[in-house]
Amino acid sequence: MTDCLFCKIANKEIPSSVVYEDEKVLAFKDINPEAPVHILIIPKVHMDSAQDIRESNSSIMSHIFALIPKLAKDLGVDEKGFRVITNIGEHGGQTVKHLHFHMLGGRNLSWPPG
Repeated sequence: MTDCLFCKIANKEIPSSVVYEDEKVLAFKDINPEAPVHILIIPKVHMDSAQDIRESNSSIMSHIFALIPKLAKDLGVDEKGFRVITNIGEHGGQTVKHLHFHMLGGRNLSWPPG
């Protein structure tokens, strides 16, 4: 998708503070962090949201969730805990229509979040 902000970041058209990258995903620091550790994990292939996950493309989810413990350890939030969340649609708080997961940690996170 040519006008998708996260596709442009994944394609290196827009700079970001990369935390992790492989052939399938990119993880980078959120520009408006809500916690001491706040990164976004995105698939490099465009999907609007989790509603676009199908059996044919679901392997990206297992890849992302297998990566989460490594990122948590690398970022130093694995022992005290962290939150991983995805927002879907306007009422869910999604502001960029590209599937992404927020990883937040480094402080006590309250519930409910919104």
